Amino acid sequence: MNINLKEDVKPISYIKTNAADMIEYINDHKSPIIITQHGEAKGVFLDIESYQDMLNALSLMKLMQFSEKAIRDDKVYDNDQVFSELRKKLEKKHA
Repeated sequence: MNINLKEDVKPISYIKTNAADMIEYINDHKSPIIITQHGEAKGVFLDIESYQDMLNALSLMKLMQFSEKAIRDDKVYDNDQVFSELRKKLEKKHA
């Protein structure tokens, strides 16, 4: 996702009058449009696929943070231990 400052920064008035063209542009180029208001960046117009990819990446990063915290807090368990406990629970449930 590259941003072309000449093409990808637009005032909100331009977005309002060219919304359909902007949707087509972001879907074709997979490049976000930075929306300005009174000369300041105020928002980002992004295609849905790129947005979903960003959400997925953030979810993975959050999982990594949880994992790193678990390691720091010494809440890490050996696979054999976890599966052994699960087998015991399943055996009790089916007995």
